[in-house]
Amino acid sequence: MKHAAGLLWVALLGGALVHSGAQSSPTVARTPPMGWNSWNRFGTKIDDSIIRAEADAMVSSGMKAAGYEYVNIDDGWEGQRDSEGNLTPNNKFPDMKALAAYVHSKGLKLGIYSSPGPRTCGGFAGSYGHEEQDAKLFASWGVDYLKYDWCSAGSVYERSQYPEVLHKMAVALAHAGRPMVYSFHGRGAVWDYAAAEGANLWRTTGDIRDSYARMLAIGFAQQGLETFAGPGHWNDPDMLEVGNGGMKDNEYRMHMSVWCLLAAPLLAGNDLRTMTPETRTILTNPEVIAVDQDPAGTEGRIVYQQGPIAVMMKPLADGSRAVGLFNREQGVVTISVNFRDIGLPEEASVRDLWLRRDLGRFHGRYTVDVPEHSGVFVRIR
Repeated sequence: MKHAAGLLWVALLGGALVHSGAQSSPTVARTPPMGWNSWNRFGTKIDDSIIRAEADAMVSSGMKAAGYEYVNIDDGWEGQRDSEGNLTPNNKFPDMKALAAYVHSKGLKLGIYSSPGPRTCGGFAGSYGHEEQDAKLFASWGVDYLKYDWCSAGSVYERSQYPEVLHKMAVALAHAGRPMVYSFHGRGAVWDYAAAEGANLWRTTGDIRDSYARMLAIGFAQQGLETFAGPGHWNDPDMLEVGNGGMKDNEYRMHMSVWCLLAAPLLAGNDLRTMTPETRTILTNPEVIAVDQDPAGTEGRIVYQQGPIAVMMKPLADGSRAVGLFNREQGVVTISVNFRDIGLPEEASVRDLWLRRDLGRFHGRYTVDVPEHSGVFVRIR
């Protein structure tokens, strides 16, 4: 079932799965979800104390004030199923309901992880055959977000069943009695059917790694997917690696800029307890985040690309344009954006979003020298 702008899509609305038009108001993920996920930094080596400490750090670091709200437990929390098929956490998570209550007490929300297959990617129990049971369990704990990762599902489902597999958990969540963001990591062209089958966001790529090359490969390969994104349903190029140490700060700024232009979910993957002031500045810049969270929900696209140069543009709700001018390689490069090419008149004002400084009014175009592995991120109106 192919989704496109203007077609019907499925939203989780008031705990029920309903068909609605493209102008409807979903109760969750009206803008791309923002939060933190345990996987990039910790893998399966997680426990209750780490999740609580990261929730604390989300508040104390200013991340919560900047808009981050989900504290997401990835793979590694699962234990065994009891005699009635109920999934129990392992001994590193003694009381999920109490953990959710703690996260909620901070004004934050809790996310959890499962798979439509018999086993998760880490080899723990998945939700296969227990979709409704698990959805109700998660709701009873107070979970607000589910990441549903394909993993072993390929061993029990055919490719033609991908949409119905996604839909099965969407229905279960809709009847669980608690609104939850539904994040799906499937296989193939998931964007063709994910929104119509009930997902709020879906992975468009394989896994990110904390490397400049992998960030580029993912971030600049989203062209053409922008028609599938909008309030309540988002393309997901995977989580942020900002602050994990594999890239330089200028490369992390490019990473953050591209993800915001793509209207991507912003799920930090670093250790919030130990991040540097520069990492905190990158993750919490309010003008940069505002581009990602713009209420129009329009995903940006590449408007010019040649060699190492790329210019990406995102229309914003107030009629202005967010523009990233990126030099992916090779020394300092002079890059221009012509105002008419992005739908603006000849005279326009330009503001640098990383510097948070007005640059003045320009005629016809804006031109800037961009160092290698860097980008200039501006708002033009």
